[in-house]
Order: sequence, then C-alpha cells, then structure tokens
Amino acid sequence: MSVITYTTIMSFFVKSTPAIQPRTKNIRFISVGLAAVLIVMVIAQLFKFETFPDVIAATGVPGESLVWAAMIVICEVLALPFLLAMRLSPAMRMVSMVSGWIVVAMWLKISLWVNFSSGTVENGGLLGDTIALPAGWWSIPICLSLGILAAWASWGMWPKRTNHTNHTNHTNHTR
Repeated sequence: MSVITYTTIMSFFVKSTPAIQPRTKNIRFISVGLAAVLIVMVIAQLFKFETFPDVIAATGVPGESLVWAAMIVICEVLALPFLLAMRLSPAMRMVSMVSGWIVVAMWLKISLWVNFSSGTVENGGLLGDTIALPAGWWSIPICLSLGILAAWASWGMWPKRTNHTNHTNHTNHTR
C-alpha cells in the first residue's frame, strides 16, 4: 500500500476535522434542539436501564428486547457528536449522522408496532421506565417530528458537502 493511500485512508478514519458550517442559521438551533431531546431521552433510559429491556418487551416489538434497548441507547449517544457539531473524523461524522437516523427509525417502528398490533401498553418507552409515558397515537407524530428534525439537521450539516466558506485562512497574523 502506498503512503498516499495510507494517508488518505487514515485521514478519513482517524484525523478529526471541524464540522462543516451549517447551510442556514436555523440548522444550528435544530441540531442542538434535537441533541437536547436525545440527551433527555438517554438519561431517562439509562437512569433505570435494568428495567428498560422489560419496557421494550412489553411493547411486543419482535426481537430480543435487550438488543433493542442497547441499540436504542447506543444510537442515541452516537448521534450526539454530529448534532453538536463536534470535531470528528469524517468516518465518525457519518456514523454519528446515521445513528441519528437509526434511533428515530427504531422509535418509529416501536410506536407503529404498539399502535397497530399490540393492545394497550402502559409505557411506550420513550423515556424508559423513569417516566412512564403511555403509548398512544401521539407517539407516532412525535417520532415523525424527530425524524423531520434529524433529516433537516442532516441536510444542513451534510458531511460530504463542499462549502467554500468553510475553508479558513491559515495565514499568520503576527505583528
């Protein structure tokens, strides 16, 4: 493997770069707002994580509830660096962005499953077992709203977009 190829690969996977400038001013508020919602959700879920898989199992969603619970929490945490525009490698920025999509898709699937196939569920699980939110029709628009916010944040801070205003002038301004 040549040195150029090695350097290119390592710069994609390892070298951290600043986040690209958002397309609009609103994108920053949207991404930080979505990050705040995910932080509240993950803290509530982790506060009583030992019972969180039971909450997921009670929804009747197919699959192993412990895997669902772990994947939800992991994806919520992994989505935060992208939403907070942290300094990341390009590969991690993509992983973080996709994690936001995955967590919204998982919650939407659980909400749809609860509303259309299982009966009544006392706790929909959005805030874990810490704050029991009863499952109902309202969870679908909430999850769709989170999906819209995630899509909007992704559009506004898409990692592969080239933006000429993002390049900084590296000249030395010494006196």
